[in-house]
Amino acid sequence: MSKPSRSPRPRSQRQRFEVAVTSVVEKRLGALPVVSEFTRRLDLAGIVDEVCSGGAIAHVTHGQVIEALVPNRLTSPAPLVRVGDWARTWAVEEVFGIEAGVLNDNRLARALDAIAPQLETIAGTVGARAISEFGSDVSRLHWDMTSMSVHGAYPAEDQDDNFPVISYGHPKDRRTDLKQIQAGLAVSADGGIPVHARNFDGPPAEVSQVVGAMKDLRAMADK
Repeated sequence: MSKPSRSPRPRSQRQRFEVAVTSVVEKRLGALPVVSEFTRRLDLAGIVDEVCSGGAIAHVTHGQVIEALVPNRLTSPAPLVRVGDWARTWAVEEVFGIEAGVLNDNRLARALDAIAPQLETIAGTVGARAISEFGSDVSRLHWDMTSMSVHGAYPAEDQDDNFPVISYGHPKDRRTDLKQIQAGLAVSADGGIPVHARNFDGPPAEVSQVVGAMKDLRAMADK
């Protein structure tokens, strides 16, 4: 016995399927949320903007640029170029609210130039904020210095008096053929939190810098 054939459904009764095509963007997240939480608790952007004026006229302030550079240094410690490309592959816009195109070389240079004369103040203020925010014990501090050798002539008459003098000294790497600058860092014995940083001229011996560092720390503690 043959089965009766079924006529096709009218077009109006046929089931319709709608397919939505959306683009998928993949970005690396990594430790960005953690870094963002710490920089905001420390009010890094606010401290930089308070010390370095003039950045508000741009799309982002100097403080916002520096805040974005912190995770860049932690996740991609490469030469400071093409930071915008890094921001496109990482979730910088989603976490920090900064478009990748804003972090171009020109904007980075202006922010770094703005904070250069104020590095000691910024580092000290952020360090003090870290102490109060996280309750670190600073009754004992560790002070350490290092030297950074540089290649080039660096004539004294061409150097800026507002910055450390690059000259011959007593380098840690024993490259006495190269000129140098020195840097010191004080960290808390509890947690190793940096509370004070300072750059020094190349020639003086390390022992001669200790008294100045102690005076700086005392002045910071009195604030």
